[in-house]
Amino acid sequence: MSRFYFFLWLRWAAKLSFKTIVYTFLITLVITFFTYAKLGFISLDSEVFEALLDVYMFYFKIVFSLVLLLILFRSIKYIFNTCIYGYELKLLSCDGKEVIEYIGYGDLLRVWRKWFMLLIWLVATCMIVTLFSFFNIYALFIFILISGYFSFIILISKCKKVRLIRC
Repeated sequence: MSRFYFFLWLRWAAKLSFKTIVYTFLITLVITFFTYAKLGFISLDSEVFEALLDVYMFYFKIVFSLVLLLILFRSIKYIFNTCIYGYELKLLSCDGKEVIEYIGYGDLLRVWRKWFMLLIWLVATCMIVTLFSFFNIYALFIFILISGYFSFIILISKCKKVRLIRC
């Protein structure tokens, strides 16, 4: 059972990290390109390149925060209906009797809300343990990854729409 939780978390964390970094990189690159285009495609000397790099680094943190929230919502969909070491998480319908095979984002709203609040409390606990010593968006991302593991374990007992079954 512990292997199931670890590999579920590992799969989730890898997808979350990869998609967040790639989408952030691409969106920030587009923002920087449009900034450069708005300047009229002036010649790239060292000052212009350094200014564009500063624009890129400024927007990277902002876009990273927004993309992380979007990917967190989308990532919860992919933890269901995947057999890992003989177990899988199933999402139940509103009446709690029927398993949903094809999960839409509308089906996830109640589960995501409970999971997200659980994740917030676990991240807050991590922040208290570290005494806010190095708080920025990247530290928050690490706290989210750490808390994600424990949130999957707790989610099954807190949310009646999620069941762990043998496959």
